[in-house]
Amino acid sequence: MKNILIIVFCLSAFGSYAQKEIKVEDAKNHVGETVRICTKIFGGKFFERDTLTLLNAGAYYPNAPLTIVIRARARKEFNKPEEYYKGAEVCVTGKIEMFKNIPQIEVTSKTQLVENLKDHTNEEPK
Repeated sequence: MKNILIIVFCLSAFGSYAQKEIKVEDAKNHVGETVRICTKIFGGKFFERDTLTLLNAGAYYPNAPLTIVIRARARKEFNKPEEYYKGAEVCVTGKIEMFKNIPQIEVTSKTQLVENLKDHTNEEPK
């Protein structure tokens, strides 16, 4: 009986940390929440002076409904993410924050940004 209670406790604890998956268009409605969003990366830019990388998720800049932010420390885990992820389908997990009225997720570890293995294309968003 004790083992069953331990298993139930562990499963319920794991379930409470499961991420809610939302559509990229709905990011603005989930500010402050930790979510998972699967979408296409339409472009990105590396700002060398600030060692900051911004990826445009869901549409081309300036219409992207979400910006993925990669700062210098996390960028070391990637190989030119602004080039590598362009056209890629990805899933990003993190807390949504607002910056200049645009939702953003800051990636602090490569494990937060996972590529879906689909073709890298540059189609317009639908």
